[in-house]
Amino acid sequence: MKTVKICLNSIDKVKAFVNDITRFDSDFDLVSGRYVIDAKSIMGIFSLDLSKDIDLNIHAEDDIDTVLEALKPYIVE
Repeated sequence: MKTVKICLNSIDKVKAFVNDITRFDSDFDLVSGRYVIDAKSIMGIFSLDLSKDIDLNIHAEDDIDTVLEALKPYIVE
């Protein structure tokens, strides 16, 4: 598992993010405070506080580099 910080501060970014990660078979969890939701759930994402950076847990073994490349626009350095 790998964890990265992402920023989803607009509706368009959320829609694009969900479209990007649904291409992968791996599981993704968004963690904000004590809440953990499925990152492929657009309704779940909108239940979080999107004004802050969110931790994304990526449960992928094989194609982690491909996943990180696809998520580059959302990752906060």
